[in-house]
Amino acid sequence: MTTMTSSRRRFITLLGLSAVAVSCGTTAGTAGKDRTRTLRYQGWAGQVTLPELAEDLGYLEDVRLEWVGNTISGPQDIQSAATGQTDFGGAFNGAVVKLAANKAPIKAVISYYGADQHAYNGYYVLEDSPIRSARDLAGQKVGMNTLGAHAEAMLDIYLQRGGLSEAEIGKVEPLVVPPVNTEQALRQKQIGVAVLGGILRDKALATGGIRPLFTDFDLLGAFSAGTYVMTDRFLEQNPGTARTFVTAVGRAIEWSRSTPRDEVVARMTDIVKKRGRNEDTTPLKYWRSWGVAETAGRITGKELQLWIDWLAERGDIRKGQVKVDDLYTNTFNKAGEVGTAPTSPAPSASKSGS
Repeated sequence: MTTMTSSRRRFITLLGLSAVAVSCGTTAGTAGKDRTRTLRYQGWAGQVTLPELAEDLGYLEDVRLEWVGNTISGPQDIQSAATGQTDFGGAFNGAVVKLAANKAPIKAVISYYGADQHAYNGYYVLEDSPIRSARDLAGQKVGMNTLGAHAEAMLDIYLQRGGLSEAEIGKVEPLVVPPVNTEQALRQKQIGVAVLGGILRDKALATGGIRPLFTDFDLLGAFSAGTYVMTDRFLEQNPGTARTFVTAVGRAIEWSRSTPRDEVVARMTDIVKKRGRNEDTTPLKYWRSWGVAETAGRITGKELQLWIDWLAERGDIRKGQVKVDDLYTNTFNKAGEVGTAPTSPAPSASKSGS
């Protein structure tokens, strides 16, 4: 397949980090092997991440999270981890593959989000829209939170499966629209398709007048879509801390599966209130699932190989440039093993994960 000529379709160009830039990153607190007990990270406004939940549950033990601010996107988050500004970051797996292809010395260590019947992104059109299939999208604007990540990748797969040629795909315009404005932009016909998930999806559906064109769950079934990454350097210098972190996140995933939804939501709401950042907790009541496919977030490789193949077909990376076995490790994930089974978590009044 020839490389797409439209610069707009170049996938995750913001991840064009040089090996030199990445190698210059520093790791906080790494005075010696397995020494640091502080993990710097970026959060999301109004949301609770799995590491934050794990800390509040007491699963991080003596490891402490240090919030350095909020991120604007997954690609930006893993860039920060790769350059040593933070100690871990998470993004859509296609972004992880692309970053690795740019010689970033990183490893995916655990899956943290995905798609299932409860957690998914939908591509919505107005009820009376003439858009019924992939071919109807020619000349249409598709509003999404960021380009070069999960939403654009799902759109491309949908268009390809719809039989559109490269030239025809180039006539569909992904457009960045702030998530809080996406529904309004659709209803005002500023865009033809709106990508909506979580509370924004549920609120829009409750209002009515829109219908799904497709969802990522429809497209690929249940799958883990994103992973947390750490640098090779951090893993080598702090294996015990990495093990505690990854295992804690895995345990938090399984705690969320086995705990009544209302209790999970109440826990996360309490975390947001305690950290005192003047955030709206309303979106949390719509939480249903992390969407992680595998037990404790373990990585199988297939969720990364999918994007290695896809990026190679698009010409964004060379075939053979990235090998899946070099991209991830489950070495640090001990969740579910003897001695790590979830016991009663710490009371909700424990410290928050911020």
